[in-house]
Amino acid sequence: MAKVSMVQRDLKRTRIVAKYAEKRAALKKIIADPNTTFEEMMAAQEGLQKLPRNASPSRQRKRCQISGRPRGYYNKFGLSKTKFREAAMRGDIPGLKKASW
Repeated sequence: MAKVSMVQRDLKRTRIVAKYAEKRAALKKIIADPNTTFEEMMAAQEGLQKLPRNASPSRQRKRCQISGRPRGYYNKFGLSKTKFREAAMRGDIPGLKKASW
C-alpha cells in the first residue's frame, strides 16, 4: 500500500486540475493562436504562470485503484502489476487467463 498522504496529494491535484482546466485551456488557446498580438500573448503567458503549479495535468500521477501504487501501472486496467496479477489469478478480469504451454 502506498502512503495515504501521497494518495491524498494526488487526489488534491486531480481536483485542482479540474478546477482550472477551462481557464488553462483558454489561455493556451490564446498563446497558440498565430493572430494574437505580442501583448496579448505575453498577458496570456503571465496569466498561465500565475495559475497554481498543481493545475497542470502533467503533475498528476497515475496510481493503482486498489493499492495506490504509482509504479508498474497498467493504464488499460487501472491496476498495478501486483494487483493485476492477483486479479488475473482469481479470474476477475474477463477474457484474461494465465498462459501455459
